[in-house]
Amino acid sequence: MTHKHVITHIELSTRNLEESKKFYSSVFEWDIEDFPEMDYATFEAEGGTGGGFNPIGEDFPAGTTRIYINTPDLDETLKKVKAAGGTITLEGYDIPTVGRMATFKDPTGNLVSLLQPLMK
Repeated sequence: MTHKHVITHIELSTRNLEESKKFYSSVFEWDIEDFPEMDYATFEAEGGTGGGFNPIGEDFPAGTTRIYINTPDLDETLKKVKAAGGTITLEGYDIPTVGRMATFKDPTGNLVSLLQPLMK
């Protein structure tokens, strides 16, 4: 069985980006990459899913974790989300050099993002 919908990215909320980077790199030895223009940093967990640190804000309160799931067909997956009772909160949009993304709420209200990566 081919698994097309793997969790590809996880975002953790942070009140202090430098503190979060220091904590996770010292405890888990994750590699950290800064994106200062976005007030954001990513992490790579060896052999596992990577992610990023999102500043706390209205759309990302303290304690928030968001997962990103890859999909080979964003539009088809969004149709399935709607049919299963989910709500689309951010329709598909392009991210240059990355792919197309969208965000939805599941029936419980969890925010989940989808990524259709660019074909390489």
